Amino acid sequence: MKRFFKVIIIAGLLWFLSHTILITIDGLANNLGQCDVGIVLGNKVELDGTPSQRLQGRLDKAAELYKDKYFQYIIVSGGTGKEGFDEAKVMKNYLVKAGIPENVIIEDSHGVDTFMTAKNSKVIMDRNNFQSAMVITQYYHITRTTLAMHKVGINKVYSAHATTFELRDLYSLTREFIGYYMYLLIK
Repeated sequence: MKRFFKVIIIAGLLWFLSHTILITIDGLANNLGQCDVGIVLGNKVELDGTPSQRLQGRLDKAAELYKDKYFQYIIVSGGTGKEGFDEAKVMKNYLVKAGIPENVIIEDSHGVDTFMTAKNSKVIMDRNNFQSAMVITQYYHITRTTLAMHKVGINKVYSAHATTFELRDLYSLTREFIGYYMYLLIK
């Protein structure tokens, strides 16, 4: 019996390690392509109302890809965090200051989590006759975000990761392992 539990624990650890490596490889390998819209997932806004370093990385990547003509529109999606700021509005203001025309940025202030961002993006895309999208987030978040987009019916999904890396990414990789299977099995 003791040996059985040891085998189960080792198998679980190997599964976790393998999946985490795959999430990392998938997230770091940008899947770029021409599409209708870029979707930037929200993240923390600092107490002074500016995007966190993580969120700036996502927005900078979106601005770069927009200027390189990968997409013509950008959806900025996020909720109101505990700091009291509407992430979508902060994101839009940041992009406008970065030279992105205001009229190509679509706000989703109800994207309180990855799945809500996917659902809301699908509604926005249907309303605008968009057929394809590129998700822009941290590398560890790409796999689950792409899964969420597919689950709501967005079938042509490209991806790009922000180029900011933090020690916190180790925690985030662990959370993504659990989150991926929750989305796969429950959502």
